[in-house]
Amino acid sequence: MTDLRLRPARTSDVPGIKDLVAPLAREGILINKDTVAYYEGIQEFLVVEAVGDDGSARLAGCGALHVMWENLGEVRTLATSDEWRGQGVGRMLLAGLLARARDVGVSRVFCLTFEVDFFARQGFEVMANQDQIDPDVFAELLRSHDEGVAEYLDLARVKPNTLGNTRMILQLSREG
Repeated sequence: MTDLRLRPARTSDVPGIKDLVAPLAREGILINKDTVAYYEGIQEFLVVEAVGDDGSARLAGCGALHVMWENLGEVRTLATSDEWRGQGVGRMLLAGLLARARDVGVSRVFCLTFEVDFFARQGFEVMANQDQIDPDVFAELLRSHDEGVAEYLDLARVKPNTLGNTRMILQLSREG
């Protein structure tokens, strides 16, 4: 029997995260990143380990929460291995990332995804343009060099967006 465990990512997980992302990047579903970017952002990641009866563990999935502003975060790099797809790993990761968002004070979480049905089942909705961003916040966000921020703001330089996926958003409730 295999046990699935959600935990914060460690630097030793970076090669496994890259292995999870690589086939999805080749398909144009996720953006491949340089190894240094994974190390720099490792504190944003959660992973799900599949732990066997013998104690051996391998990564079944990964995902990251990137905080963009006081009340806004992005789910990034949500990936599940082919072996574990459709078995609750993505839901487990997303639930952990949303709990983390609540813990740090984020009230809205967005994502860019081809998996519209999956995120819709978790309460996300397709975003309307500009999602009513305060003009002062918009001006501050424009200063960011982060491509995810540019995607969220729906800036012309990223239109059509990088992968042609859908912008979705979730308003978090205070409880889980």
